[in-house]
Amino acid sequence: MKQIVIFASGSGSNAENIIRYFSQRNNAKVVRVFTNNSRATVLERCERHRIDTHLFNREALLQTNEVRNALININPDLIVLAGFLLKIPSAIISSFPNKIINIHPALLPKYGGKGMYGMHVHKAVVSNKEIETGITIHYVNKNYDEGAMIFQVKCKISSLDTPESVAAKIHTLEMQHFPVIINSLLND
Repeated sequence: MKQIVIFASGSGSNAENIIRYFSQRNNAKVVRVFTNNSRATVLERCERHRIDTHLFNREALLQTNEVRNALININPDLIVLAGFLLKIPSAIISSFPNKIINIHPALLPKYGGKGMYGMHVHKAVVSNKEIETGITIHYVNKNYDEGAMIFQVKCKISSLDTPESVAAKIHTLEMQHFPVIINSLLND
């Protein structure tokens, strides 16, 4: 049975979707969710699904080996960033080469980089009058949103779309595709 670890900072809707998806399969399971936010709704979602959590602070991630050592002890087959906002340190990336993936709410390389997450991305997409957007699933490297691309899917944007309506379209794409792509990576 393959093991998945998820990192999330917020509501955890993607994390919960992944947890549900793999609870109905026998090839992999989510074994732990790591979060840097003690008020994140993802903690409640994990409690409902009886998924262990690991709460840590910025220092534990960036200045000590606490998070890295916890990951090494688990030895996951895949680490999934699902709405996780801190940069993953090089020490963790080098400990898990090609085993850390992220989902980004735009068609990279457009609208990527530091500070480009959530509604910041959707507002930029709408204000630049883009005619399409989408999601990108990619490997994590030392630079924000620059790792090798795994998967992209697009959706159309009309002149009537708002950042909120674009966010809803992106959320639908994430729910539909993220668990499937994770599953295909684990089965390669």
